[in-house]
Amino acid sequence: MRPMTATEFPVIAWLEGSETKSARWRSEAGLPAHDKVVVADDRLSVDAAWKLASEGTAMLWRGDWQNARHLLQGLSRRAERPPRSGSQKKPATPAEAFDLHRRNQGRRAQALGLLLVPLAADYSIPLRRAQDVRQACVEAYGPPTGEDSVLSLRELLAVVSAHEWRKKGVPVPAVEGRIYPHYGVFSPVRGEYVDLVAKAPLPANCDLAFDIGTGSGIIAAILARRGVKQIVATDMNERALACASENVEKLGLTAAIRLVKTDLFPEGRAKLVVCNPPWLPAQPTSPVEYAVYDPDSRMLRGFLGRLASHLEVDGEGWLIISDIAEHLGLRSRQKLLGWIEMAGLKVIARLDTRPKHPKAQDASDPLHAARAAEVTSLWRLGRADGIN
Repeated sequence: MRPMTATEFPVIAWLEGSETKSARWRSEAGLPAHDKVVVADDRLSVDAAWKLASEGTAMLWRGDWQNARHLLQGLSRRAERPPRSGSQKKPATPAEAFDLHRRNQGRRAQALGLLLVPLAADYSIPLRRAQDVRQACVEAYGPPTGEDSVLSLRELLAVVSAHEWRKKGVPVPAVEGRIYPHYGVFSPVRGEYVDLVAKAPLPANCDLAFDIGTGSGIIAAILARRGVKQIVATDMNERALACASENVEKLGLTAAIRLVKTDLFPEGRAKLVVCNPPWLPAQPTSPVEYAVYDPDSRMLRGFLGRLASHLEVDGEGWLIISDIAEHLGLRSRQKLLGWIEMAGLKVIARLDTRPKHPKAQDASDPLHAARAAEVTSLWRLGRADGIN
């Protein structure tokens, strides 16, 4: 992603002692700068912090860095307390349960996002016992802008976490190496869809493939390892393209994979077109959530609607998607099949697998019933006028 210039950042202001101070405000989610800010330090208790957060007051931390992290953990535990009996109506349908879950997530994120920390012009943290986050910030935000800034501690910890993942990478046997996710780019930690791409039968004489919405580049890399001679991998997100470029280079696949910035499809037709769109038709609230939530199924419908015009007559389109939206009552199987038919496509076959992630086994999860029933599928689609 192109780093912002100093003039593009909004400003946050606060009263410290008798002096009004200000700094550049950072928010990857594009949240406006808080207008109610108090200075806080180690004397602030979890109860007092929760009261301030409940009133919509942001807290700019001036105390010990480690104590700030402990306070955030305390606020997180407070946010996760179940509501008082009878204060929240029990959802009657899976869709209502999902809506309630998202609203609770939003309220929790809003409260935790009110604990702020300062960031110096060189990305150092001017707090006692602060860790060195300079390289993590350079990776996420680009070179320093030369001005002090303020951001939520929660966001800064996400930046640091992404940096650690980027250092060690995610081992993926199907690519014979590791994928190194960048900040804001979805990490391929759920392996079931990777396994589907690795084992689905390739179309005959598959010399060219398109990977739509490549993200970290993992699908393109799998196809290259499977012997597809040329893959065009697309994405609109500059962070994703930078991430995919680094992974392709580290895996030694630059000769086979070409990255293109475009909305969905590149020009031309291919024997194989693969897409792993976001699985849930809902509104994302942060950049990384765009890999999970697809408002009004825009990417899914866009892929299906234009797929036939980018497929060779005997080619295949692989749609990789979970049916969790169906179990949550957010999208029906009939609607999906209707979109496929309307797009001039037909179903050749479908490969299914069960998720292995921990939430599928967690009975306390508010969406447990849907997660336990979830199936991830690779739909092999062909042109209705084709010869598959």
